[in-house]
Amino acid sequence: MSRFFNIFIWEYNFYQAQWLWALLGIPVLFFLWDWLQRKGSGQLKFTRSESEQQQIKTGWVRYIRWAVSGLYALSLSMLVITLAEPYNVNYDPPKIDYKNGIDIILAIDASGSMLAQDFQPNRLEAAKDVAQQFVDSRKGDRIGLVVYEGEAYTACPATLDYKLLKEQIEQIAPDQVEPGTAIGNGLGVAVTRLRSDSLKSKVIILLTDGSNNAGSIEPLDAARLAKAKNCRVYTIGVGTSGLAPTPIETPFGIVYENLPVEIDENTLKAIANETGGKYFRAKDETGLKNIYKEIDQLEKRKMEDQHIAAEPPLTLMPFFVWTIIFAFGAWILQRLKFKLDD
Repeated sequence: MSRFFNIFIWEYNFYQAQWLWALLGIPVLFFLWDWLQRKGSGQLKFTRSESEQQQIKTGWVRYIRWAVSGLYALSLSMLVITLAEPYNVNYDPPKIDYKNGIDIILAIDASGSMLAQDFQPNRLEAAKDVAQQFVDSRKGDRIGLVVYEGEAYTACPATLDYKLLKEQIEQIAPDQVEPGTAIGNGLGVAVTRLRSDSLKSKVIILLTDGSNNAGSIEPLDAARLAKAKNCRVYTIGVGTSGLAPTPIETPFGIVYENLPVEIDENTLKAIANETGGKYFRAKDETGLKNIYKEIDQLEKRKMEDQHIAAEPPLTLMPFFVWTIIFAFGAWILQRLKFKLDD
């Protein structure tokens, strides 16, 4: 209740501070009002006898007049401050309840090149490990998993069962479907896995180490589909600069050759830009971990922004209450104590 009577002006800033200039005119109005009252004629009405009235001194009337004028001036001052839209500089935002999170789909490239050993033990295992850590860092989000090579499939729909999700992440392996890297299909399937009752905030984290060379959906077409569904897409290109030991099938089995890392960064950047996301390049395990941490913080801040206004809320009530109190006090004093007539 005390907050409704807190008018310590030094505890407030103002969104419309230009209104405060009007406070300079209030003393002028105060003295003008007092001058008019002194110049005008008035009368006091009593129910006493004439002899009793003659014994009454009227010097105190001026003080009551000043009190009435002062209360009106204070009421007008409070009204001006209300119009200036005050907010408390000591505003303490409410704690965020993360039980109502966002929808996130992890779209992970499992093509053969993800076994390249520029990460330890390879790109795919490093990506799986960091994805599981990311899942552990979220609270209350529905997270799903899409895996893609030359085709894409849903390994786990969006769920709050993180134990099941992490098990599905652990089972990601190459050669489960047609070979290749179908970035468009991977993104397209991820978009379709965002449920119809999804929250307003929807996110896809798409990870790949190559360029689109398979599938029936162009990556930018899938990006436009994601944008239409109000879904941000964060894209991650995985792979060192230069050459990386990459597995190659030969008649004698799998051998590793140093092959150039070819990530279609232009397409990944275009996907992120189209959907309001961001593109990241991970050149080692530490970089990949930092990228997921940054995405984690970005999305937590976005979720907080949905619960808390970017600016402190207006604090109009204390000043409006005092506007009414001062005005009502002046009216009561004027009407019940004496009657001023112009």
